[in-house]
Amino acid sequence: RSDARGAIVGLSRFNTNAHIARATLEAICYQTRDVVEAMYSDSGVVLDVLRVDGGVTANDLCMQIQADILGVPVSKPVVAETTALGAAYAAGLALGFWESTDGLKQNWNEAERWQPRWTDEERTRGYAGWKKAVERTLNWVDVG
Repeated sequence: RSDARGAIVGLSRFNTNAHIARATLEAICYQTRDVVEAMYSDSGVVLDVLRVDGGVTANDLCMQIQADILGVPVSKPVVAETTALGAAYAAGLALGFWESTDGLKQNWNEAERWQPRWTDEERTRGYAGWKKAVERTLNWVDVG
């Protein structure tokens, strides 16, 4: 929304840089939950595991928070840059280097998995707080 603005909410005089850093990781994870919720709303498909890739997967705390927020396991592949690998696979398939995706599926291997630790109550309370914080970022400017 064009009337939304970035904000850090809920700070007190006792917060430190570490709290802000953790809030950043939590924001990444809650935004992912927002996407998962939208996908479920559109498709009705329930997520049973989240496969992740990219640089943030090197942060074990972020991956654990993600599992806790989603309530499903988070799975990291051996090759962390699977988006780039997927593009290479697509090119190879288009050129006939590989005949089908069957063999490519065998190349994916899990390096690490994080299991959710939060209770449903903790998950519900945390997501409600996230939505409340997001609501606070809206209507900062008049758009017309």
